[in-house]
Amino acid sequence: MILLDGKKTSADIKDEIAIEVSKLKEQGKKTPHLAAILVGDDGASRTYVNAKVKACEKVGFASTLVKLNATISEAELLAEIEALNINDDVDGFIVQLPLPKHIDEQKVLMAVSPNKDVDGFHPENVGKMTLNLPTFLPATPAGILELLERYEIETSGKNVVVIGRSHIVGSPMSILMAQKRTVGNATVTLTHSRTKDLESITKEADIIVVALGVAEFLKGDMVKDGVVIIDVGITRVDDSSKKSGFRLLGDVHFESVAPKASYITPVPGGVGPMTIAMLMKNTLLARAQNEA
Repeated sequence: MILLDGKKTSADIKDEIAIEVSKLKEQGKKTPHLAAILVGDDGASRTYVNAKVKACEKVGFASTLVKLNATISEAELLAEIEALNINDDVDGFIVQLPLPKHIDEQKVLMAVSPNKDVDGFHPENVGKMTLNLPTFLPATPAGILELLERYEIETSGKNVVVIGRSHIVGSPMSILMAQKRTVGNATVTLTHSRTKDLESITKEADIIVVALGVAEFLKGDMVKDGVVIIDVGITRVDDSSKKSGFRLLGDVHFESVAPKASYITPVPGGVGPMTIAMLMKNTLLARAQNEA
């Protein structure tokens, strides 16, 4: 069993991006600039945004954090988004989800300019991704593709099962893995809460991507020997023995699945760091496109 080390791989990618940024600066060209909008004071969201800001510092990007009160109106948030849309110095930006319940997330995502949508969530970019046209790929699926490619895991003709059909991970992952690309050409089954006899499907899988948000959902008796496991889930569980007061669990029951797997992502340190690295990559792409 080989661990798919997202921490090391993402560090390698960030080092590569830092070299690119250094060259841009030497040539007197514009430094890539990523902005993030954080609404409210959700602990997990704050942690994610801080990690993105730190990643910007590491690769040499300029970064802006727009912190807004949880009571902000939808109209005021949309005005903040429009200000970033028309700010030529900002190459790309993200709106950290989830948003407060009184704000329509879909309306907010639609308001982000497709040219600055480095999360890859805007319908225009989702459409381009579906048609296999050049665009910003959603960061988490893109990170998974990168991990599979760098570890030289064969996907062509393989039986891939995706568990979970979210617009952020499951659905785009199923599309990308089926496409004609270096990491792709797979036969993909997209499963979800209404799927019947899931175990019989997962037992046939060569590669399983679990993005369900249910701690330790996938057990060892649900997979075959030699399977490749990509665990996207991350759930905080109270644990008084930890300094933080909690521990992080994935969607995969690691102890029972890992002995049967040929490759597996750990939680934490697997897919999570790759997501941030891909956000940096998308921002670099946005800067190039905005310059063109």
